[in-house]
Amino acid sequence: EVQLVESGGGLVQPGGSLRLSCAASGFRFNAYAMSWARQAPGKGLEWVSSINSGGSRTIYADSVKGRFTISRDNAKNTLYLQMTSLKAEDTALYYCGKYTGAYAVPGLVPGDRGQGTQVTVSS
Repeated sequence: EVQLVESGGGLVQPGGSLRLSCAASGFRFNAYAMSWARQAPGKGLEWVSSINSGGSRTIYADSVKGRFTISRDNAKNTLYLQMTSLKAEDTALYYCGKYTGAYAVPGLVPGDRGQGTQVTVSS
C-alpha cells in the first residue's frame, strides 16, 4: 500500500522559508517520479513541481519558479520541497504525490497523494 506522509508545514512570515518533507513507503521509491501540489482555501488543486525518479530532472509551475526547489533522497525514501521568499498567495495545503512511472509530467497531479501539510504565510 502506497503511503505518503507530509511534514514541515507551519506559519511563516512573508519572505520566509520552509522545507517540506514527504516520507514514502509501500512502493519502490526510486522507481517513480514524484510531485508536489497545493490547494489554497476555496480553490482547486494546483500542481507545483515534479521530479523524475532519479532526481536529474525537475520542473516547476511558473508561480513558484526561482523560489521553490524540489529534491529527493532515494536512500531515505523522502521527497523535499524547499520554499523560499514565501508570499501570502503560497498559503495552502501542500500534498506530495506519486506518479505511475519514472518520468514527471508537467502540470499533472498524481492520484496517489498524502494527507497534506498546511503552510500559512502571514505577518
